[in-house]
Amino acid sequence: MESEFYKDREGFKQSIRLYEEMLKSGENVFLDIEIYEHVIDHFIEEGKFKKALYACELALTQYPYSSEFMLDKAQLLIQNQRPEEALEVLEKVELYNPHDCEVLILKGNIYSLLGDFENSIETFEDALNFSDNKDNIYYHLGLVYQNWGKFQEAIVNYKLSIEENLYNEGAMYELAFCLDAIGELESSLDYYQKFVDVDPFSDIAWYNIGIAYSKLEKYEDAAKAYEYATLLREDFASAYFNLGNAYMNLQQYAEAKEAYSNTLKHDFEPTPDVCCCLGAACEKLEHFDEALINYKRAAKLDPLWDEAWFGIGVCLDAQDKWYEAILFFKKAIKINDTDEEYFIYLAECEAKVGNVISAVEAYEKASIMAPANPDVWLNWSLLFFEQGDFEKAIELIEEGIDQSSSEAELYYRAAAYLLQTGKYKQAFNFLETALVLDFDKHILLFDFFTTLEQQKALYKIIDQYKEDNKKG
Repeated sequence: MESEFYKDREGFKQSIRLYEEMLKSGENVFLDIEIYEHVIDHFIEEGKFKKALYACELALTQYPYSSEFMLDKAQLLIQNQRPEEALEVLEKVELYNPHDCEVLILKGNIYSLLGDFENSIETFEDALNFSDNKDNIYYHLGLVYQNWGKFQEAIVNYKLSIEENLYNEGAMYELAFCLDAIGELESSLDYYQKFVDVDPFSDIAWYNIGIAYSKLEKYEDAAKAYEYATLLREDFASAYFNLGNAYMNLQQYAEAKEAYSNTLKHDFEPTPDVCCCLGAACEKLEHFDEALINYKRAAKLDPLWDEAWFGIGVCLDAQDKWYEAILFFKKAIKINDTDEEYFIYLAECEAKVGNVISAVEAYEKASIMAPANPDVWLNWSLLFFEQGDFEKAIELIEEGIDQSSSEAELYYRAAAYLLQTGKYKQAFNFLETALVLDFDKHILLFDFFTTLEQQKALYKIIDQYKEDNKKG
């Protein structure tokens, strides 16, 4: 049971103050064990793992036999990318507590992190002999086999975990992933169904079916299952969150917004992920002010959450606040420079404010990162087309076709550019390929040919193509 001192917020602040005073004085003042606990927790919460590790090492100079501080040190060494040293610390802990499951789990995780899967499995199997929470051990065994690429063995252990504890959501998620990876998820739906058959009023059973359907991209079925789960348990935050994801995939954004709002209502504390998802639903509904509130909330919760800064930029772009949007796109890119979508949006905004050189630079980076993404070539080529540089536009769209040869929209765009420059024979070759790949997308051409006379000519060509195909 926690002491009153620990519960007392003023006591917590005092712990930090006493620790900092000790560091300033340069003297190794003897501090109460709870003070060190507060200090270590404080630095961990702030993500200052090196400072937390230093505090832990100081604590061990005064409490050298404290298993708790040794475990903290091992975990912090892992956070500081020093797993081999963490193993050495855990070996010392084992001298005093040879059957401590927490030690064995941490040790097994380190072996797995180091790629030593045999020792990791041996350690977790040893933990099974001493653990009261066998579902957790089976779950970790599943993760090791999964990381090793042995999906069948992982599936066996995830199922054992679920047999021990139907509420192990992590095991359910990973089981669905592994079944999906080996192409057996659909054939295993009966496995999920049996939980509902045993107890039709089990919220977790319906939730698990939702996970399976989500993995199979059967989002309507998934949404129904998650809905049942939330009807059976009104405060089921995870089910609301997954329900929101299912509705987003179904493009039912109002329903997604409600589901994400319910997640925040019933979750213990808001997370940047949920806030961003709610922001995205609002954005799709064009409720930009509300979307901005949620994206900003996510950024406040985690300033390194790049999706939040990107979302803010998207909303500002939609409101024609391009200069402001550019700043937020750059902020997102500073955190994560591996997402081509960030560069595409940045390029579009740079072009809108007349910064053509900056726009081209952003498109170039996007094309290197994701050469098969048709949006890069469509948008980049359009930049030159709108400036009247038709040859450069054609060159870029043809490069896009080389990178993504099955994307109909690229061929339609090539046809449009070539028709505009009077290169009819080449244009018709691209148009014919486009019509074969996706006939319905021919309406995209009418964005470039807006006069009635031009559109009549296009309809005539397309109708001729249909007639020729009927005869063939």
